[in-house]
Amino acid sequence: MSPAGRSLRRTLALSGKELRHIVRDPRTLYLALGMPVVMLFIFGYAVTFDLDRLPLGVLDADRSPESRELVRAFESSGVFQRAWDLSNAAEEAEGHFHRGRIQGALVISPGFGRELGAGREGQVQFLLDGTDGVTAAIALGYAGAIAKAYQLRLLSRLSLELAPPLDARVRLRYNPEARSTIFIVPGLIALILALMMVLLTSLSVAREWERGSLEQLFATPAKRLQILIGKLLPYVALGMLQVLLVLALGTLLFQVPVRGSLLWLLGTALVFISGCVGQGLLISVLTRNQQLATQVAAITALLPTVLLSGFIFPIENMPWPLQALSTIVPARYFISALRGIMLKGNGPAEIWPQLAALLTFALVMLAAANARFQRRLD
Repeated sequence: MSPAGRSLRRTLALSGKELRHIVRDPRTLYLALGMPVVMLFIFGYAVTFDLDRLPLGVLDADRSPESRELVRAFESSGVFQRAWDLSNAAEEAEGHFHRGRIQGALVISPGFGRELGAGREGQVQFLLDGTDGVTAAIALGYAGAIAKAYQLRLLSRLSLELAPPLDARVRLRYNPEARSTIFIVPGLIALILALMMVLLTSLSVAREWERGSLEQLFATPAKRLQILIGKLLPYVALGMLQVLLVLALGTLLFQVPVRGSLLWLLGTALVFISGCVGQGLLISVLTRNQQLATQVAAITALLPTVLLSGFIFPIENMPWPLQALSTIVPARYFISALRGIMLKGNGPAEIWPQLAALLTFALVMLAAANARFQRRLD
């Protein structure tokens, strides 16, 4: 057999050994296949920026056709749900805010309809509970849009000279329903892969150190690179299985589209997974302890992916030092490429910068892991 054939045979034998370790360990199988499903359900259903039936208190002090139409506009939007009829705007609304019964209050002043009929401004007050700043900002945007639409309908009906000559219509591309799940699922794929791949592979060599089985590996003719690749390949295959699993569930449960090429999506995921397992192997080689390897893997994989990758928080809104720090987070480039492929249908012409960054990260991690792995026990 040729040297290349012997090298391939040894590498595949080591991969088979590592694969048997994975299959025989139910904890590893749960982390690899069960945890992604649990995370998808939690993030897909619990983490959402969509507003639905926000409890609203209403004080209609005018009780005119115009005021009732405005209240109906808020109720029919699907964002606000009329929860309380207020009799006093200040004291009663404040009490309901304190008790958490309402999160918004619509207050229509007396004479609202009469003022509108005379071509003057009607007085409307909209109060919001600002404890949750994100929800308040989104609700304020919806309320402004509802009031604007009501104003345009009123001006058109009354044929006032104030009617705007411009008919502006806004269309949302790639996510017409503005569902936050469409935004979250691609980032969730990156989070699952970054956490699971780094965590699982960080335990591989560390487990061998603790059990003393590395001495047996060093006694074999297998070279250092063959040992590392043999340990890497099963986890790469496991990561690709995770991608397919999350994609299938995301499409089935949340109707997340895949408008681009599935081949390019899987190829980009393969490069990202290679970098993650390289990072995990490097941690495993450096720590030689499963407990320490787990802690380092969680810190270096979970926190940067959640906070600095653009998964939830826009990078453009961060201070410039954090923006600079995010440039070394591989999940940033993977999430950008995933969203482009899945939502916009991007191809290689659009994602090559992200792909180049991921490839650089993978090569650096694998080279560092290979350099630090020494065939000695001291």
